Order: sequence, then structure tokens, then C-alpha cells
Amino acid sequence: MPVLRATLYLIFLTITVIPYAFACVLWAPLPWRWRYRLTAGWPRLAIWGARVILGIRWRIKGAENFPDGPAIILSKHQSAWETLFFPAYMPREVCFVYKKELHRVPFFGWGLALLNMIPIDRSKGRDAFEQVVSEGQKRINEGRWPLLFPEGTRIAPGKTGRYKLGGALLATRTGTGVIPIAHNAGECWPRNAFIKKPGLVTLSVGPMIESKGLTADVLNKKVQEWIENEMRQLNPERYESL
Repeated sequence: MPVLRATLYLIFLTITVIPYAFACVLWAPLPWRWRYRLTAGWPRLAIWGARVILGIRWRIKGAENFPDGPAIILSKHQSAWETLFFPAYMPREVCFVYKKELHRVPFFGWGLALLNMIPIDRSKGRDAFEQVVSEGQKRINEGRWPLLFPEGTRIAPGKTGRYKLGGALLATRTGTGVIPIAHNAGECWPRNAFIKKPGLVTLSVGPMIESKGLTADVLNKKVQEWIENEMRQLNPERYESL
């Protein structure tokens, strides 16, 4: 049954993303807010399919911590699930910071390129971060929430990667508060796994951490401390032997 479910879900994603990608090209002339809402329909469809086909349910804890104003989201990264969830269900438009090479990915990359997010040209080295700050400030001014994964890559449940300073630097340079997010999506949707497990994903939203008056190092440590402490609340069994 798990193999059948996984196969059906893969087919579901494939047959929906291709026409959606062509639709994205058709509505490219529309204002970006319209493009975002239309394009975010596919991640929402993917999350729906994961619930119906794979049995992956979800809930948000601490939704009252979402501000009605500027914010930068720094989130735990465990699977592909959250990359689909965030653009579909956040209360404001999010904009990922990601490597520009993703635009070359057929179908998926086409839609991504049309959403005015924050692609990075990594060949530019240090100048790439200045691009993040410049573009990030523009997106914040538009009322959007930049979203970064401080660990940089997907980390297995129960593990902690090195929290990089990029998100904290963006927050301190722009004077924007940070919303830390912990979640356990990797329990149901492991990294690079074909077989997914049914279960409940809890996405926990922390109180805003103000960046003003803090160095990037201090802010980054506060974010890591909140996220990793919350991970121990979500899945304490993962940390009992540590």
C-alpha cells in the first residue's frame, strides 16, 4: 500500500504540474499579486493531494504569532513538504531566497521565475548577499515576507544543521523582525524519499524576535534556540538518547 500511494501521488503531481506550468506562462502579463495567487494554486493542490492520497495531515500551532506587518520567516527545513506549504498557506505572500539555477528546472522552474522572489547568482560571491539585501528590502516594502531556511539544506528529524547567518543578516540590515518556525514534516516526508508516511505535520510558529539593537550573531542564536527547543517539544522521542 505505501508503494501504491507513493506512485499515485507521483502521477498526480506530474499530470497537474505540466498544464499548470503552461498556464503560468499564459498569465505572465498579469500583475504579480495575481500571478502569485494563481501559481500558488499548484502547491495548494499538492498539499491537498498529500493529505488525500498519502494521508499527510497538518495543523498550525501559534498562528496568532503571525504579525500584521513586515516580517522575515526563518524556518526549519526537513522535506519538500514545507516548500509546497509555505506559498500556499501563509497569511501573506512569501518570497523564497534560492539559487537562480532552479529557474532552469522544466515546468516547476518556469512558475518560480514568474513570482518575483529572491533568486541568488552564487557565482557573484559576496555580491550575491548584497543582492539578497536589496531585493529583500523591495519585497518587504511590497508587503511580502522573505523566507529562508537557515540550515541551508534539508536536515533529518532529530538532527541540527549549522544555522547560517544570511537570514539574520537580512533581518538586521533591513530592521525587520523574524518569525521562527519549527515543524516535523520530515517525519512523514523524509528527504529524497519516494515512500511517504501518513501522519500529522505540526507547524509551530514562534513569537516575533525583533532584530533592532541585535547583531546578526545574537539574532541567529535566538532563532536557533527557539526552533531547536520547539523541535524537542514536537518530537521529544527523537532527542531522548542525545
